[in-house]
Amino acid sequence: MAGTSGPSGGVVADPKNLSSPLFDAEKKPKNNKYAFACSILASMTSILLGYDTGVMSGAAIYIKKDLRFTDVQIEIIVGIINIFSLLGSFLAGRTSDWIGRRYTMVLAGGIFFAGAFLMGCATNFEFLMVGRFVAGIGVGYAMMIAPVYTTEVAPASSRGFLTSFPEVFINAGVMLGYVSNFAFAKLPLWLGWRFMLGIGAVPSVGLAIGVLYMPESPRWLVMRGQLGEARRVLEKTSESKEEARQRLEDIKEAAGIPEECNDDVVEVPKRSKDDAVWKELFLHPTPAVRHAAITGIGIHFFQMASGVDAVVLYSPRIFEKAGLKSDNHKLLATIGVGVCKTIFVLISTFLLDKVGRRPLMLSSMGGMVIALLVLSGSLSVINHSHQTVPWAVALAIISVYGFVSVFSSGMGPIAWVYSSEVFPLRLRAQGCSIGVAVNRGVSGIIGMTFISMYKALTIGGAFFVFAVVAAIGWVFMFTMFPETQGRNLEEIEVLFGSYFGWRKTLKDLKKKEAAEAKNVCIVA
Repeated sequence: MAGTSGPSGGVVADPKNLSSPLFDAEKKPKNNKYAFACSILASMTSILLGYDTGVMSGAAIYIKKDLRFTDVQIEIIVGIINIFSLLGSFLAGRTSDWIGRRYTMVLAGGIFFAGAFLMGCATNFEFLMVGRFVAGIGVGYAMMIAPVYTTEVAPASSRGFLTSFPEVFINAGVMLGYVSNFAFAKLPLWLGWRFMLGIGAVPSVGLAIGVLYMPESPRWLVMRGQLGEARRVLEKTSESKEEARQRLEDIKEAAGIPEECNDDVVEVPKRSKDDAVWKELFLHPTPAVRHAAITGIGIHFFQMASGVDAVVLYSPRIFEKAGLKSDNHKLLATIGVGVCKTIFVLISTFLLDKVGRRPLMLSSMGGMVIALLVLSGSLSVINHSHQTVPWAVALAIISVYGFVSVFSSGMGPIAWVYSSEVFPLRLRAQGCSIGVAVNRGVSGIIGMTFISMYKALTIGGAFFVFAVVAAIGWVFMFTMFPETQGRNLEEIEVLFGSYFGWRKTLKDLKKKEAAEAKNVCIVA
């Protein structure tokens, strides 16, 4: 290929040759498409949680009528799957390090299949609880492993875009659950809700089969000493061979493998046992690890504690409080919630690597605070009025749609992206599993207490509490969260450890990079 000498003595392609097939083959499209396909398949496991969340919001109406459950039993059935998923998320960290990221996803699909089948066959509260337990284990596995795998496969330039896919599929699953509610609501009472829950077993089979065609995570392969296979995966998922080489060197360094070791199979230095990993995370963490744990776990807490699952799980009840009385109208309105969530999460995926993590998370959380305050106020007006207040009804419905939209435009996907970026390689699987555990635990608590909460505080008061929590979350993220956009996973570690002083660290890092770039130009 014709070219000219570059600054470092290499060859720079002549502009007129940039469109040649050879240049295109070396440069990128195929690789990005491969990483994109891997991320899509991995992230589709998240559709299982989304479907269950969406479908239970409507199925609960008919389960209560058919099996004559109390409100407390409905709260438990709706929210308990997230508590059960805690066990799955804890197990997933160790399982994925043992059998690999890919087979962990297959396992998640198989477990959820069994859970969905059991739920569809349930005849009483206890039977349904068994189904929720099994499905919850599968959900915990899926929610932990999807963002970890995608983060480890994605190149730095598109990591935010690709790692946001799990949230995209959660929202797609929620919308499918809402549509399923509306479609099967016309069946006989005893059959409709069983179809709503049981049909969730179908996609889990396809997902488990599809995952088998994916490559294993290059970082897991390196940790197993399989450098040759890791190199092949990185060359397919990176934008150039040089980037693949650099990514492999970074992973080797993090894994403790000497730079000169380049055989296809090498011996990996003995790693800390799992109990040592947990000690490093929580008992004797370095400042950088402690800072990463605070942010990586804290973002999951505030994502759920802001009340999003109260809106998603109980949207039919919220719309009933806002003035919609027929089941048909309530289910149609909930489909609108699913549509808003899906549209806005798709928009956010294209902004993550362009705008950055911080601007999106802060603007999203700020919008959520406003929407929750408006929802609280409008529902309070409706609750204290003895007749219909049309403007308050309209405002309540709009604020529900506005809340889920601003959530999905930032906090929804960013929690998964950010938490999967900040932990060092040796701690990533366990750190992410803790983040997922907190996420599901808070979601489960809200799901199992929301009805009791709004009966005690009024529904307007309940959403005011969520608004206060969201405001605290905004302050927490503004002060403690460094920007991670565009940096490889190993560089990100440098930004953590100074807590509130991360801005100075970032400024110094940029100065150092600028100086190094200037020196390269001078030498050239």
